[in-house]
Amino acid sequence: MDGIIIIDKPSGITSAEVVRRIKAKVKPARVGHLGTLDPFATGVLPIMVGEATKLAPMLEGGEKVYEGIIKLGIETDTLDRDGNVIREAPIPSIDAARLDEVARQFTGKIDQVPPIFSAIKREGVRMYKLARKGNPEDIEPPPIRSVEIKQLSLIRANTDYDELRFVATCSPGTYARALARDIGIALGTVAHLKELRRTRSGHFAIADATTLDDALAGSGRIISLRDALPDLAELDVDADTEQLLRNGDPRALEGKIPANSEMFKVIHEGHLVAVAKPTSRVTAIIVRGFNLQP
Repeated sequence: MDGIIIIDKPSGITSAEVVRRIKAKVKPARVGHLGTLDPFATGVLPIMVGEATKLAPMLEGGEKVYEGIIKLGIETDTLDRDGNVIREAPIPSIDAARLDEVARQFTGKIDQVPPIFSAIKREGVRMYKLARKGNPEDIEPPPIRSVEIKQLSLIRANTDYDELRFVATCSPGTYARALARDIGIALGTVAHLKELRRTRSGHFAIADATTLDDALAGSGRIISLRDALPDLAELDVDADTEQLLRNGDPRALEGKIPANSEMFKVIHEGHLVAVAKPTSRVTAIIVRGFNLQP
């Protein structure tokens, strides 16, 4: 079994637990995932199985789309609903015009301080582990990082203005929990993330997702390695060329390079043989080879 399964991750379990459960069903095949989701979050979690794990470096940089609910007036140590309340503040009067103004303020390239409870390492230790050992407020925050919010909308989620619904399209590395915190501050209060759902990760959308239970039962769409790289040009090769490439000889590609391509897929009988990168108009190197049988 080689391919990518888009799981609609349920709330209440870690991304690593999703991998563990799938690995138990497909062993000894390798299994990995793209883009960790927090335990309380749901939505698109691409799971790579078998030879698809080799695609990770080519897929992990895509933009993300999130939707969720921001709870105003209460801040938690984890910046989400699973944390301990550390601060409360009154909520000022907010109208739709003010929400639009704040949404514009956070659209574009912004500086963001990641949450203390994050997988960022400090001296080789994950920061969430450091936070659990002591008082999170005594820990120096992670370094500021530059992220990009390409689109952001904020609307009222209930009759009061203590909950806001948001939709954000953002660059990889953006923390939705930190965005919720900062939006609360911009509105003159505090906040945490009450709900979070990822609806897109790179090319992978929630419409292509299957539930974890269905995936474990053997149903749901499996995306082929070829289809997982839709933006790359394709080069179909014959059996002789395919065998040379499997032996690691890129000279088999000489004179066959697709025009105007930074990288391209090499296909034989519908299966991905390799991803290659041109070194000139007529030569290329093999970036990654795949052991898929026609």
